[in-house]
Amino acid sequence: MRPEFTLSLPNGRTILLGPRTIVVGVLNVTPDSFSDGGQNFDPVQAIERALEMQAEGADIIEVGGESTRPGATPLSVDDELARVGRVLKMLASRLTIPIATDTYKSEIARAAVDLGAAIINDVSALRFDPAIAEVAAKTGAALVLMHMRGHPATMQRLPPSPDIFAEADHDLNTAIERAASRGVRLEQMVIDPGIGFGKTLEDNLAIINHLDRFGRFRLPLMIGTSRKSFIGRLTGQPAGERLLGSAASVAIAISRGAHMIRVHDVKEMVEVARVTDAIVQSSISKS
Repeated sequence: MRPEFTLSLPNGRTILLGPRTIVVGVLNVTPDSFSDGGQNFDPVQAIERALEMQAEGADIIEVGGESTRPGATPLSVDDELARVGRVLKMLASRLTIPIATDTYKSEIARAAVDLGAAIINDVSALRFDPAIAEVAAKTGAALVLMHMRGHPATMQRLPPSPDIFAEADHDLNTAIERAASRGVRLEQMVIDPGIGFGKTLEDNLAIINHLDRFGRFRLPLMIGTSRKSFIGRLTGQPAGERLLGSAASVAIAISRGAHMIRVHDVKEMVEVARVTDAIVQSSISKS
């Protein structure tokens, strides 16, 4: 059975994780995202999409201003802040659900929380800028620690890991200890094994199929498989046509213990999550 956790957010807010899957709607305010081709780069369009995802059943909206697709070029702090700041300013007063920010820069994390974000998703798990942990500790924001091999610009050219589970376990354990040493409480932490991000097709499939192995950390688990390239490898479909492959991977991830799913197609994946939750819970209650 999926363990329950209470995720701590700023100002005494919490999210109960476990009884049902939490759906995180991805809002890329970038011109070069692999998944949506810059559809929400315009701030007005971004706000409309965020409100639409909330209406479709998203539990959290995650705003990201820099693409971390393979080969992506790093963005300056000023440019990233210009992208996410204007959107966060407008969203904070219009959404009734928590806002997350997808960044590995402490300056952006601090500004985002000041503008109303309650969750920081660091795809580098504090490797690129450990000061993000201090932002989480001081503000009470939840912190997602995601496993990535290498850097976005070069990660897909890395040699395969000899043991992806041992590598992820070591790196995530290091990240958790680093966060804790800087004052982040366990109640604020979430881990993500980082589907894609320097991993082979076989690595990705094994991680999804054996998510329960990450239960040893005794922390909530988020996973993002939506529209990713491993699905394209299996189906031959471009990013915009990977809905069914994404649905299959989401259902399996939930059945293997994921508490949170990070998705682009919110309406459809909310339905997938609700049905999968019901099936998993039924099998437990009858066992």
